[in-house]
Amino acid sequence: MNSSNFMIFAVLVSIGTAVILTMLFSIFIRHRTLARMLEKPKQRPSAVSQFVTFASSFFAGTNHEIAEKLIGAGFYNTGVAPYYFILKYTSAGIGILIVFFTGDTLGMNSLQSKMLSLSFLMLFVVIVPDMYLELRRRALALKLTRKLPYLLDMMGVCVQTGMTIESTLFYLTTEMAAFDRDIAFMLKRLRDRTQTIGLEKALKELHARIPAPEMHSFVMTLTQSMQHGTSIYDVLSTLAKDIREIQLLALEEKAGKLSSKMSVPLILFIMIPIVILITAPGIMRIMG
Repeated sequence: MNSSNFMIFAVLVSIGTAVILTMLFSIFIRHRTLARMLEKPKQRPSAVSQFVTFASSFFAGTNHEIAEKLIGAGFYNTGVAPYYFILKYTSAGIGILIVFFTGDTLGMNSLQSKMLSLSFLMLFVVIVPDMYLELRRRALALKLTRKLPYLLDMMGVCVQTGMTIESTLFYLTTEMAAFDRDIAFMLKRLRDRTQTIGLEKALKELHARIPAPEMHSFVMTLTQSMQHGTSIYDVLSTLAKDIREIQLLALEEKAGKLSSKMSVPLILFIMIPIVILITAPGIMRIMG
């Protein structure tokens, strides 16, 4: 079997394996969901089920879970969601076949080198993409919370002109698309969910997607203001001011910690070399 036929065979085998794995994990997640719905409440899961739940986080089998991961990381085109699982494990399967069948020609003669190559392959192909998406999700949540005071100011201006919260979301979704696509998508999703399930539940879903203290204050303030009928403009302006003060205090705290953090490189790279330069001539004379 020449190299081209082997590569075609490896690709076909990997694609078939990935499709089968996708179907198996979809069935597993469906059975797990049904079991959770039918099990007794307050039943503590076993260690095996906890391990399976943790391991299954790397094998997101449903398109909804993968789409939520991509949206949370800032990739709003979820057309690749049905192919994410297949592409990832197809690449892993092709790499495994290449290591086992052509590893000798690539310099991996021993079993230890092949196992090390497989470990790095599984790390970079299976785990690293999910870790990258998680890091991007955290960075995006931090970015949205930092820009939340400016959004509150714009919402307050719109509300002061006589617009309702729903019409404000419609207006700002269109206007923010030209300035910040992340905030525009957040408002668009909040607006769409508001039309479906109501503003209060949509705000709770927003806080579930971005579990930050600033977002929690925003959600709770709007919810209480709608329940008690207080002025939305005063609430939004006060909340924006409070969030700016909290962010300023956080920056001052980080600036205060810089002096203690700078002491470590100061000792390692400045004081220790100076001590060595001062004591080295005397030590060399004694040794000579």
